[in-house]
Amino acid sequence: MSNLRLGILSFAHMHAYSYAASILALPNCELVAIYDDDEARGQASAEQYQTTYADDLESFLANNLDGVIICSENAYHRKHVEAAAGKVNYILCEKPLATTLEDGRAMLEQCRTTNTHLQLAFPVRFAPPVERLRSAVQAGNLGTLYCATCTNHGKMPGGWFCDTSLAGGGAVMDHTVHVVDALRWITEAEVTEVYADIRSSLMHPKVNIDDAGLLSFTMTGGLLTRPLMVSLDASWSRPEAYPTWGNVTLELVGSNGTLWVDAFKQYATVHSNTLSTPEQHYWGSNIDRRLIADFCEAIRTQRTPSITGEDGLKALEVALAAYESAQLGRPQHLPKQ
Repeated sequence: MSNLRLGILSFAHMHAYSYAASILALPNCELVAIYDDDEARGQASAEQYQTTYADDLESFLANNLDGVIICSENAYHRKHVEAAAGKVNYILCEKPLATTLEDGRAMLEQCRTTNTHLQLAFPVRFAPPVERLRSAVQAGNLGTLYCATCTNHGKMPGGWFCDTSLAGGGAVMDHTVHVVDALRWITEAEVTEVYADIRSSLMHPKVNIDDAGLLSFTMTGGLLTRPLMVSLDASWSRPEAYPTWGNVTLELVGSNGTLWVDAFKQYATVHSNTLSTPEQHYWGSNIDRRLIADFCEAIRTQRTPSITGEDGLKALEVALAAYESAQLGRPQHLPKQ
């Protein structure tokens, strides 16, 4: 079996490092090249992963690549997807899809017209606890679903994540899309109404961007027999000394019972006099590696990606509706026209 030839376009997003390590760990996969408009970062990444740095985008895309993984700043996703579409058959784009619905729709259209498969990086789907929750819901074990309480807490990442022109938003943009995608995948339902209270500089006074958000939204259709009421705490509320970056939790309440899931609770917490703070040593499944393996399997079998560009657009729509709701002080109805 010949190696899949993969390239990573930008190491702006920290997940690029995990994806690069995943490519090197998977059989019959090769990290052929890296492109980054930050030359120093690109050169350092190429050296770290023992591959080639391309100093311009066209030469990067001329490497006869089977797939490209895009990890640039959110605002640049559109131009990079459009540049790669038609030159490679498969693209994996870091979340969120884009920073505006206009850009997201244009990306999907470009991929359609060039027969390019676009996949979104939502690794939470590959967390075993979330997979088990989905199986339980789809088997009807919880009965009629009434409500869900969810969190996606994290540390404030800094850098371009705090620049609205590059990130499109702060914690709400960063964290809403993961949970929305997981719930859509679990229930096969859609978000139809969003209300949000979003605060800036609440926990990080020196950062002028939203660092806390509480969303309430309604989902209908799919496996649901009645509207599902959902609350989501999407925030950068974890202090710098916290032993890990954050969490994703989901609690679903149904007529037959309740299930609570911590997507990443597969670790041992280490307390030691030699450590300034506790550390979490992860022993569970590597969800980033499972995401990359799924992407590679789609390329090998020439199938439709398991997480599509449309999935990315739906999740983005909810995040943007949350910002609009917070600004206007009233619920927003979806889908947006």
